[in-house]
Amino acid sequence: MNAAPKPVPDGPPIEMPRTGWLESLRLALEYRHRTLELLRGLSDRHGRAALQSTGLGPSLASLFGPEANRFVLLDVERQLSAKRAWDFIMGRVFANGLLLRDGADHRQHRRTMQSAFHQNALRAYVERMNAPIAQVVDRWEDETADFRAFPAFKALTLELACSIFLGVDLGSETARLNRAFEDTVAASMSLVRLRIPGLEFDRGMRGREFMMDLFGSMVPSRRQGDGEDMFSRLCRAESEEGDRFDDGEIVDHVIFLMMAAHDTTTSSLSSLMYELGRATDWQDRVREEVSAPRLAAPGFDDLMGLELADRVMKETLRLHPPLSTIPRIAERECAFDGFRIPSGAMVAVYPLHTHHMEEWWTDPFRFDPDRFAPGRAEHERHPYLFVPFGGGAHMCIGHRFAELQIKAILCALLRRYRWRLPDGYRLPEQQAPIAKPTDGLPIRLERIA
Repeated sequence: MNAAPKPVPDGPPIEMPRTGWLESLRLALEYRHRTLELLRGLSDRHGRAALQSTGLGPSLASLFGPEANRFVLLDVERQLSAKRAWDFIMGRVFANGLLLRDGADHRQHRRTMQSAFHQNALRAYVERMNAPIAQVVDRWEDETADFRAFPAFKALTLELACSIFLGVDLGSETARLNRAFEDTVAASMSLVRLRIPGLEFDRGMRGREFMMDLFGSMVPSRRQGDGEDMFSRLCRAESEEGDRFDDGEIVDHVIFLMMAAHDTTTSSLSSLMYELGRATDWQDRVREEVSAPRLAAPGFDDLMGLELADRVMKETLRLHPPLSTIPRIAERECAFDGFRIPSGAMVAVYPLHTHHMEEWWTDPFRFDPDRFAPGRAEHERHPYLFVPFGGGAHMCIGHRFAELQIKAILCALLRRYRWRLPDGYRLPEQQAPIAKPTDGLPIRLERIA
């Protein structure tokens, strides 16, 4: 089943196939809603690499497949910049987050931040999740006639983020914080990046300013306290070398981490509920797995031991990776697989595309969690074939936390409800900047007696 690599051209690097101007413009304008279709068309027409330009920014070198993922994510020769790429996309709305750093600066900040994600911290976060998850999921019984999964998960994950990340209940400010996150994420894809009142980008900048004021006001007390929430841990975090974050760095990291945890987890949970609404046999199998009495309030070890839930989660992340595209900027001219990459070009790989490649996956558009079962393990056919959380030095620092939170919510949901999709329903999905259903995902919930 493993695809044989295409031969690398002999001699010096050759020019990449170039897309036409109209094709490039269509890709830029339609990318949010037709991501996978457009990427598959691009790779079918041009092969393993293609260069495009619309005049709206740097040229874009699109690279396809697991070897491309290895080249970009591992970046052995340190010739690709994550900071410059993400700064171009969202640097003004999510400035100085961990993803927007390179080299020694990135390593220093990641080491300092690591204490907020070590296993003891994750165990404490899991213990704090169960009560708020149970309270919110129980309330969904009143909404079974017209339940929309995406906004329901969005409200739940924001409540959890406020509790676990911030250690506070923001009350009426929660709705405003939710709008701020939505506006900042939308602004990261804005074509017109001007502070014109009423436009998408200006709303995003206003959302950032609100979060800077809100979180900045909390820093002094958190530095002096002994809280176990993630914000407090970051305020007190210190690397082995004695490095600590200043106030501005803490606020930047919290804004980025809150966005990443809140939006990507909401995306994954919505996709998971959709797939289990289609595959009700798998819904029943995982429900049986989580029915043990101890899993009414699962701990860290309980969640880590859920084998079927783990397969279902991974298969959902394969089909619907929250982040469809991972960009870099070429710091100097370089080459991939015999093709020249110009200095200053945006270089992108696509988890969404890789996860649907017929050369590597059996029937890749089918929901088949057993492809992750021991003995089959299709994701192990190449170390960079399954990359929902990226890889290399910039692999998502919170991926283990995200997996635990998804499983904890899935446990609570399956123990309380059965669900199915409306007759004939197919998911209308926006795949960029973060995957989500455009209709809120209507679900028919049935309370289990």
